[in-house]
Amino acid sequence: MISKNKIKYIHSLELKKNRKEEHVFVAEGPKLVHDLLPYFHCRLLVASPNWLAENPTVEADEKLEATAAERAKCSFLKSPQSVLAIFEQPNPAFDPTVVERSLCLALDDVQDPGNLGTIIRLADWFGITDIFCSSNTVDLYNPKTIQATMGAISRVRVHYCGLKELIKGLPNAPIYGTFLEGNNLYQEKLSTHGLIVMGNEGNGISKEIEELVNQRLYIPNYPLDCATSESLNVAMATAIICSEFRRISQ
Repeated sequence: MISKNKIKYIHSLELKKNRKEEHVFVAEGPKLVHDLLPYFHCRLLVASPNWLAENPTVEADEKLEATAAERAKCSFLKSPQSVLAIFEQPNPAFDPTVVERSLCLALDDVQDPGNLGTIIRLADWFGITDIFCSSNTVDLYNPKTIQATMGAISRVRVHYCGLKELIKGLPNAPIYGTFLEGNNLYQEKLSTHGLIVMGNEGNGISKEIEELVNQRLYIPNYPLDCATSESLNVAMATAIICSEFRRISQ
């Protein structure tokens, strides 16, 4: 049996302040939990009897067997999974000089947890190991963000910082950003290192960060003279840009 207090504790972690205070995050589902177990210390594991029987060597500070009804009370998902885990948050080393030798992403006030999680997953796919987020970007450890990363959080370092100060400290690095008046992405000579800045879902890149961008790009629609959507979703745009950067570096 899982106690009411334990269920209450798990649900308290839906709030950022509680996750920060406890220094933990929640992950749900057998694949995601399996992917994260080798990388993060597990404080609590709540699982079905079958899952626990099939995974007897899994290490956690506390392991609790729970019925489907009990797991439903713990879950943040519409369809509760066979396992839920609470992991300790990592403390990745902050090294801005990585921008001078590899390709990195910067997120300027991205607000949707699904977008952040998807971008982390994209970074993992394209071999980008560091993402720098503005202080107002949605919390990495939001349960929706964690689910959307599909385990990529174990391989991508995410840092929160002042983007303006970060970029000013990189005077020799190419700083890319996308704008309607930018240069055609497919016609530009792209670097194998530098910082790609992606903006807020509604407002794009902020004015103070725009002033620091020295490589302005545009993702052209097709055909050019045809009416089209006003903009792309930030995660979709990130995928297109990262794909082109990696294509030209082959």
